Amino acid sequence: MSENQEIINPVQKDDTAQNVSRNTNRHLILYNDDNNSFDYVISCLIEVCDHDIVQAEQCTFITHFKGKCDIKKGDYKSLKPLKESLVGKGLRVTID
Repeated sequence: MSENQEIINPVQKDDTAQNVSRNTNRHLILYNDDNNSFDYVISCLIEVCDHDIVQAEQCTFITHFKGKCDIKKGDYKSLKPLKESLVGKGLRVTID
């Protein structure tokens, strides 16, 4: 019986590993608004998301012209505090 358990356990571990890898496919999406200036959004992305100046500028321009931009990728647990901080600064952000 313990041989069967040893065979079953690796399968369960593989399923868990696959679920963890699926969770890393989340996206933090910034949406365009007419309330915040370019400079303000850029400074928020640098402060909260740890973007460099060029990346923050590019994300801000993409958001302005396309209506939204994927500003960060990761699992839900790591993106949630970033989302809450950006929303607290008055930006429209979701996790997809």
